[in-house]
Amino acid sequence: MEKILNLSTIKELAPARAFERGQDYFQRGLVRSLSEYNGCITAKVKGTHTYAVRLNIEVDDDFDYSCTCPMGDEGEFCKHCVAVALSLLKQKDNEGKKSRAKITLHDVQDYLATLDKDTLIKMMMQQVQENESLRQKLIFQASQVISGECNTTLWMQMIRSAFEINDYVDYYEMSHYMEGVFDMVDAMEELLENGHTEEVIGLAEYALYQAGIALNSVDDSDGEMGEAIYSLQELHFEACQQAKPDPEELAARLFDMELNSKWDIFCGAAEIYASILGETGLAAYRRLTNEKWAKIEPFESKRNLRETHSHASLNLVRMMETLAEMSGDIEELVEIKKRDLSYAYHYLQIAELYKNAGNKDKALEWAQAGIKAFPTLTDSRLREFLADEYHIRNRHDDALKLIWANFEDHLCLDEYQKLKLHADKAVQWPQWREKSIDLIRKNIAMDKRKVDPWGFSPGYSLLVEIFLWENNTEAAWQEARKGGCSPSLWMQLAAGREKNHPADAVEVYKKNVDSTINQKNNKAYENAVKLIKKIKTLMTSMNKDAAFAGYLLEIRTKHKPKRNFMMLLDKIK
Repeated sequence: MEKILNLSTIKELAPARAFERGQDYFQRGLVRSLSEYNGCITAKVKGTHTYAVRLNIEVDDDFDYSCTCPMGDEGEFCKHCVAVALSLLKQKDNEGKKSRAKITLHDVQDYLATLDKDTLIKMMMQQVQENESLRQKLIFQASQVISGECNTTLWMQMIRSAFEINDYVDYYEMSHYMEGVFDMVDAMEELLENGHTEEVIGLAEYALYQAGIALNSVDDSDGEMGEAIYSLQELHFEACQQAKPDPEELAARLFDMELNSKWDIFCGAAEIYASILGETGLAAYRRLTNEKWAKIEPFESKRNLRETHSHASLNLVRMMETLAEMSGDIEELVEIKKRDLSYAYHYLQIAELYKNAGNKDKALEWAQAGIKAFPTLTDSRLREFLADEYHIRNRHDDALKLIWANFEDHLCLDEYQKLKLHADKAVQWPQWREKSIDLIRKNIAMDKRKVDPWGFSPGYSLLVEIFLWENNTEAAWQEARKGGCSPSLWMQLAAGREKNHPADAVEVYKKNVDSTINQKNNKAYENAVKLIKKIKTLMTSMNKDAAFAGYLLEIRTKHKPKRNFMMLLDKIK
């Protein structure tokens, strides 16, 4: 451990800010319950919340770590990991100084081995009463040992208990809450492995129902509940494959669960379970779906359904579409989609269906109908689709009118590139390029007359982007000098001028150094020092070492109170 975990390793693993904060946590004594067993170190760190940290060395000596905080979830060696690692180093250092060896978990293991069975059971039962997670896990295990048969009543009680929520489970409590859920899923997997296929079908359906209720009262930002739901659906499918339940009864249950789920549980069931349902089950599923579909108002849009919170009706639309796709009947699918033409994109979906089916005339007809129904504020993808169809028919002018409308709606590099692509097909790019650049300049002039309460102006950024894309770097530079551009573009321009115009690059980098330092954090200081080193290299190449020394002195004088930045600056010779 000493060879792997040392101060250098900690500094290497942790971002500068995390190391600084972690050192503070360590010095304030916020590390609790630090223990080591078989190379695995566990501890709790008390901050705004209490987080669990685990550090250990794998078999291949690769240092591994985890923390239950948000940064730890992202895989970062966070401040809590730093605090625990520093505490461990201090503990290791103190062990050699103490006259009496510290009691370790290995000593605890040896002590437990000396106890009789009754004493161990009493100790375990005390922990079972106090530790809810351990209690739930042992109940699951005991239920399978009590009898060779599966007690579904007891299992349903355990499932309810696993998903039970008193009030609301927030982000920080979610991992602990999900431990019980995952234990239940694991136990159900064992139940399936032991041959209780029919029982698992019913229990999985019940668990999914409880999961749907629980989702209303948890913060599942990390998707842990979604993962559990996915596992339960896999278990259900596997159990159905083995047990081969009555297809009509299964179809009825799948239909009901998919229709009424607010969380896409059993979404696409007809297609997924087709091999299990067979012709009989699919016929029953289709009959139930058609009967329900007939009761929906013919022109009820998805927008209205969402506004009335009718998730069942929205699910039904998707279920009908799935069945139509499975049948391969394009007209049936179109009839379903025709029920809701409240967006231009819906016309595009139908046009794409016909095109993929080889019916180009119908595709053109529906795309044109969409543009007619939504002449303004239409879907840019619909315009692109129709433009492509016009090009195929040598109607290039009609195609370019549509793409120009997209460009007018969204002045950006992406739309400029698309305009060029379509203009090239008509061999008309020079005139369209001139027209587009003229429009951008007019738009810039209009923006200059507007008052921005936030003080932000993109300047000539779009022109700079376009000229850089066209590899006209000199024109891009001149536009930036004339009207300004975004910081990231300035840096891109500077990098391109380092070789032939180093003085220009230095000018840009100096301005960026000041704005970076003013962010006042260690990461920003590191970035600023990298830029200063780059400035030094460029100024040296121009034989301006004395000027650089003066610039460095100016930086030191201006930012002297920033001690962390000064320490980094001292490394520049």
